[in-house]
Amino acid sequence: MSIEIMTPREVPLGGLRAMSVRRTLPARERTLIGAWCFLDHYGPDDVAATGGMMVTPHPHTGLQTVSWLFTGEIEHRDSAGNQAMVRPGELNLMTAGRGISHSEISTPDTTTLHGAQLWVALPDGARFADPGFEHYAPPAVGGHRWSARVLLGSLFGSTSPVRTFTPLLGAEILLEANARLVVPTEPTYEHGLLLDQGDLAIDGQPVKQNELAYAAPRTEALTLTSEEGARVLLLGGPPFGEQIIMWWNFVGRTDEEVREFRAHWQGQITADGKDVVDGQFGVVAGHQQPIPAPEIPALKLKPRR
Repeated sequence: MSIEIMTPREVPLGGLRAMSVRRTLPARERTLIGAWCFLDHYGPDDVAATGGMMVTPHPHTGLQTVSWLFTGEIEHRDSAGNQAMVRPGELNLMTAGRGISHSEISTPDTTTLHGAQLWVALPDGARFADPGFEHYAPPAVGGHRWSARVLLGSLFGSTSPVRTFTPLLGAEILLEANARLVVPTEPTYEHGLLLDQGDLAIDGQPVKQNELAYAAPRTEALTLTSEEGARVLLLGGPPFGEQIIMWWNFVGRTDEEVREFRAHWQGQITADGKDVVDGQFGVVAGHQQPIPAPEIPALKLKPRR
């Protein structure tokens, strides 16, 4: 079976002392893996040097955010009234639906920050759902020289109770030195495997650190091997089957719709740019200065498959 490799691009997150993230999805080669439409991978970063994560209130529509940490701690606050800590090995999933705003700020005690931020596109029938939030600490399952935590979906006899609007798989897999693991896969799913650290080969094909490997549907198993040990994020789901427009923090279907989302958010920001009034995206309690939307291109936004 052929494995397609996607390499990350460096993207600054925040202001002048911005921490840098490695973005592997969307990529020129591929917009989605199942309903997974966005993957930022960051760290391990020395917070004293990078300033950590300081993402003040900003809006989302038409998606779910998935936060997963390896090291450090982040405080999440959203306009639906949810406040939670993002900690290693614990899933925080926020449903934006028709509109939500939130902030993500690393805690003062965090010295090293390392993790992933992912988005899931909502299907047309659910993209205007009410905003929501779920937290889940998946148990570790494992066998000879491997262990795993299943964030979303089912794998290795472990099933996540967290609600998604399309079938999805999300798991962290740890391989010890000289490990060989056969991962049973749903043949109707496409899969992505991000190598966070260590060395990895998938069905004998090597993957470099920070790369995202893609396996098309009709795959019944993936054989993972590692000589020195590895940490891998596994994503999966059936091909999404809908065209989306993803611009800034919005997932929509038409150019006009996305422009309307932007106008609503900008309309909530006060004239001095320092505060937010209530509206479609709500108000984050105890928030800091909101992030304004960038200028939208004059050219018509085109959908992606």
